[in-house]
Amino acid sequence: MSTAENHDRENSGRSHDSSTCNDPLCRDPACRDAADRSTPVDKETLVPRIVAMLESIYDPEIPVNIWELGLIYGIDVSDDGDVTVRMTLTAPNCPVAGSLPIEVEMRVASIPGVRSCRVELTWDPPWTPDRMSETARLMLGLD
Repeated sequence: MSTAENHDRENSGRSHDSSTCNDPLCRDPACRDAADRSTPVDKETLVPRIVAMLESIYDPEIPVNIWELGLIYGIDVSDDGDVTVRMTLTAPNCPVAGSLPIEVEMRVASIPGVRSCRVELTWDPPWTPDRMSETARLMLGLD
C-alpha cells in the first residue's frame, strides 16, 4: 500500500478543514488547492519537472517521447502554478488526437506544485520531422 493510500485509509471518515490542512499526502482536491495557493511556485524547478514528465509520454506509433519528437511548442507557468502546454501532433488525423492531449494534461497536473494544466493543441506551425531533436533522429536512425 502506498503512503498516500495509507493516509487516505487512516483519514477516511474524518472531516477536516481544507483551509488549514498541511498534509502533503492529502488527496482531497480542496486541500491540494489550499496548499497550492499558500506555497509560491518556483518556476525554475517546476519547468524541468514538467519537461521530465513530458519525456515520459510516448507517441504510441513512434518509439520516441513527445518532447524529443518536437511536439511541445511551449510551456507557460503562472505564479499560481497554473500550467499551459502548447503542443501539436504529427498530423491532424493522428489516431491519438483525442487521447494524447488529455494524457499530457493529466500527467502534468499530477506534478507537485502544479495547480492545474491546460493543453492548447495547435497546428500552426505544422509539425515536420525537422522539429525532432538530434536524440530522436538517432533513435529513429535518421542521421
